[in-house]
Amino acid sequence: MALSPKAALAFLRRAHEQNRLAHAYLISGSAGSGKSRLAADLAHMVNGIDPEKVFTPNARGIFLAEPESKSRRIVIQQIRDLEHVLQMRASDGGRKVAIISEADRLQPQAANAFLKTLEEPPKDSLLLLLTALPEALPETILSRCITIPLASNGEAATKKEEEKLVRILQQASRQTTWSVPFASRLAQEFQQLLRSIREEVRNETDNALKQEQTRYKDSTDGAWLHEREDYYKALTESLYLQRRVALIEVLFAWWTDVLRASNGVTQREIPMAKQETAALATRFSSTEILRRIRSLEELRDHLSRNIHEGLAIEVAFLEIFIA
Repeated sequence: MALSPKAALAFLRRAHEQNRLAHAYLISGSAGSGKSRLAADLAHMVNGIDPEKVFTPNARGIFLAEPESKSRRIVIQQIRDLEHVLQMRASDGGRKVAIISEADRLQPQAANAFLKTLEEPPKDSLLLLLTALPEALPETILSRCITIPLASNGEAATKKEEEKLVRILQQASRQTTWSVPFASRLAQEFQQLLRSIREEVRNETDNALKQEQTRYKDSTDGAWLHEREDYYKALTESLYLQRRVALIEVLFAWWTDVLRASNGVTQREIPMAKQETAALATRFSSTEILRRIRSLEELRDHLSRNIHEGLAIEVAFLEIFIA
């Protein structure tokens, strides 16, 4: 299941904040998918280095290996050099980050040597393998890394639920009376949208886990399976939260467009709903619109603090969608 770089970084940041980062990640994707940038951002996260300096010579706490020989392969001596520097003490209390670019170009001897590093990673180290061809790597290496597949061109599939929410808001704008039952019904539709998202994400991650179980069931043990189950459980929650945030941002964009229309500004964040947001601008004063935007800010704050999702949404919609 391919992720956008933004979704992948959000998941990794969440794992880092909870002290649950794995010791090795395989970041895969086609050219232009953002593999190097994600690795740079992750390196910045764990040791504070400027992301723009990660792939420069002698970057602090960063150890690189990439094809250098005449055959454009990563040779065993490069891996031995990498292992040597990883054994050194981390500076400033950060983590040492080893980045293997074009990891599919590892010579067999180099791959075998690196496998030992994966099995017994040095203290305070983070191993990142970047490749456009993960299938070219030995399964012994693949099974010891957490896979982070990136979507082509750095973009995930279009979020159909965002378009659906806009249509719901367009229909709501045509209602002449905004009452308590009306606001409650909108809250229920919004929560149904969230339930659909959670179910879709869960199905995707469950399928990804089953594929890994089938692929590696004969070469790994129960401990690995438990680790992968925990990984996909955390990934499910992370992806769901990201898509929930995106829907909240649609609500912000909607009411921001209403405020723009109220003040005679022609620019819109949701051009397809320009007529509906302009109509709402004639029904509410700028003060009333700003009050609704503040209610959205409170909703975002409540959700970030894990206040009961359904209750927070119900209260917010009663404040936002009652005239």
